[in-house]
Amino acid sequence: MTGPGRVPQYRRLYEILKRHIAEGIYREGDLLPSENELCQLYSMTRPTVRQSLGKLAGEGYITKHQGKGSIVHQFPRDIGILSISGTTTAVGDRNLKTRIIVRPVIKPWPDDFMFALSELEKESGCVYMERLRLLDDSPIFFDISYITNLNLPRITSRQFENRSLFQILREHYGVEVRGGEQRIRAIPASGRTGRFLGIARGQPVLHLERKMETSVNGLFLYSSIYCNTIKYSIFGRF
Repeated sequence: MTGPGRVPQYRRLYEILKRHIAEGIYREGDLLPSENELCQLYSMTRPTVRQSLGKLAGEGYITKHQGKGSIVHQFPRDIGILSISGTTTAVGDRNLKTRIIVRPVIKPWPDDFMFALSELEKESGCVYMERLRLLDDSPIFFDISYITNLNLPRITSRQFENRSLFQILREHYGVEVRGGEQRIRAIPASGRTGRFLGIARGQPVLHLERKMETSVNGLFLYSSIYCNTIKYSIFGRF
């Protein structure tokens, strides 16, 4: 069993190979090492290696061909917010920055919250924060996050500037994002949203409302994300 702060073996190999693809060690059309070679190199079992490769294939980084092996795809140049991997993972080694607008604070849930909440969530309150994500110094996401305040000690004192929320939850609390649901629609930008994203009030922005399940029973992540798609499109594989 994986305890708090420990990354599962399959996840560790997945992140190593994904980083190598993002950094160009493996390029489009290259073959990854075979399953046997990966088992020997990282001292992992075949099921663990297959789980790592399956996750890479599910996110579009590789294609698995019977008799050939795992072939690398070109790293996507769009923004993978539609996947559960998170923005930092999707962007890779590109110049992604996170600016904290409102530092994490524990507070009650809003009365008009975008998703229905359980009694446990209502009793526990939420960890609230606001972040602006910039790619090559262009603002692309204004992200308002709500995390169920369930056994997350000292989370309000964590450093989130230029760090991945998913990574912090995984490394410090043993929390893995498993999947979820989202609603997407175009809405006119408010004055505040427009100022953060560098667009005029009333100009269309893409608005995502997300509920993400985690490996911890009762702990959910929610996001209200406003996307500036003038320069970058939104990417996802299905």
